[in-house]
Amino acid sequence: MKDVAYFIGSCLNEQQCQQQETALLDYYFQVLKASLAAQHAQIDAEGVEQEWRSLFPVAWTDFHRFIKGWNPGHWKINSYSERLAREVISELSNNEAKQA
Repeated sequence: MKDVAYFIGSCLNEQQCQQQETALLDYYFQVLKASLAAQHAQIDAEGVEQEWRSLFPVAWTDFHRFIKGWNPGHWKINSYSERLAREVISELSNNEAKQA
C-alpha cells in the first residue's frame, strides 16, 4: 500500500486526492483481485483487500511524514494529509490504550 499511497500522493493535488481516493483504491483492488484470481487462486483476495485497504491511511501518513521531514514547506503538506495523519495517530493511540 505504500507504493499506492506514494504514487497517488505524487500525482494528485489535495482536491484530487479527496475526490478520487475511493475510486482509485476501488480500481486498484479490482485489478489486484483479478490478477490474484488468475495467477494465485489460493489467495483470499477479499481478505487481502480488507487488510490492505485498512493500511492505506497508514501508508499515506508515512508519505506525509517523509514530506514534512524532507521539505516542511512542500505544497504536498495539506489538510487532506493532515486529516489522514490525525486519524491514524488517533486510531493507534486508541489501540494502544486498549492494550494497556
